[in-house]
Amino acid sequence: MVNVCEILGTEYPIIQGAMARIAECNLAAAVSNGGGLGIIAAGGQSAEWLREEIKKTREMTDKPFGVNIMLLADNVEELIQVVCEEKVPVVTTGAGNPGKYIARMKEHGIKVIPVVANVALAMRVARAGADAVVAEGTEAGGHIGETTTMALVPQMADAVDIPVIAAGGIADGRGVAAAYMLGARGVQVGTRFLVANECIVAQGYKDAIIKAKDSSTVATGRSTGHPVRIIKNKLAKKILTLESQNAPEEEINQLCTGTLAAAVRDGDADNGNIMSGQIAGLVKKEQSAAEIIEEMFKEAEKVYEDRNSICRAGRTV
Repeated sequence: MVNVCEILGTEYPIIQGAMARIAECNLAAAVSNGGGLGIIAAGGQSAEWLREEIKKTREMTDKPFGVNIMLLADNVEELIQVVCEEKVPVVTTGAGNPGKYIARMKEHGIKVIPVVANVALAMRVARAGADAVVAEGTEAGGHIGETTTMALVPQMADAVDIPVIAAGGIADGRGVAAAYMLGARGVQVGTRFLVANECIVAQGYKDAIIKAKDSSTVATGRSTGHPVRIIKNKLAKKILTLESQNAPEEEINQLCTGTLAAAVRDGDADNGNIMSGQIAGLVKKEQSAAEIIEEMFKEAEKVYEDRNSICRAGRTV
């Protein structure tokens, strides 16, 4: 099977998670310069914005980077056109099946890596020519599926003959090592990069992640069929109250309008939509993106060394 680093053109087998309104040129370039694959998140953005961010990223790094495209976007055709014209090295996709776009992107030399939450879709995109697939468990922040990373990754690894990249609940070297033990060949990390020095979110957002505990997140939106994992705060409680009252989806959407911007731009920890994975409780400090990547993989190496020592000791008992 092809090595993930060969597919990505990176030093480390790590992809920065696509976070709408957050993952732009500064974070993407920093992650790529640090040896991973930085991602520009095109969700909710115009084609003109995306083209400009791609140009800015190329001014900040000579390393490979990627773009994430949400397939439910009204302007998905325009976004696909931009990445093809700009010959972006890697495209990750979310919220649907990118099958009808894969051949077109690959004709422009783009590596295509869909982010999926179930085995059936992973098999479909593999048949359509995807280069790898991200298995995202429900522990992740933002829009989520139902199956945990622990259960999803090995089943997906058994089902497809392309590399599986694990996502959801990974923030340190132990998570990296566990992903590999489950059959993954790389990892995608979002929540920990929220507190990277180069991440543009307001300090209030970063502080909410650093202060988080293991029980600090909740999945909202289950009543609408579009669950989203966020930090528990006043907004989350209001959403859950409306859902318990079977409020119309329009009312819930109206409540949420503008709340992501309030979190990202203003750092509103009470009424902002602070998307975060369950692993936030492990994130305790701000660092550069490069430091985060190096630390995670050094920790992973130590985990492997300890495991081998335990195995050797066990065989001598």
